[in-house]
Amino acid sequence: MQSQNPLIADFVKLANSAAGTFAGMTREARESARERAKEAFGGMDFVTREEFDAVKTMAAKAREETEKLAARIAALEARNP
Repeated sequence: MQSQNPLIADFVKLANSAAGTFAGMTREARESARERAKEAFGGMDFVTREEFDAVKTMAAKAREETEKLAARIAALEARNP
């Protein structure tokens, strides 16, 4: 059974309006924060995962080559005292 009390009906309308307004404010704040973060991070030079992996592979190869050359130098120095 529904109540016909206008005070309760007005209160329900007010509560619904407040909930809708709050939801809209939350959505707008989230979008604003996301936009500010994009602006802040947009000027920074971040690398992609693929670029990072490529440089990591190149560094590993360079390290291996350096170790081979160091061993070769040590062998040559051991032969010629």
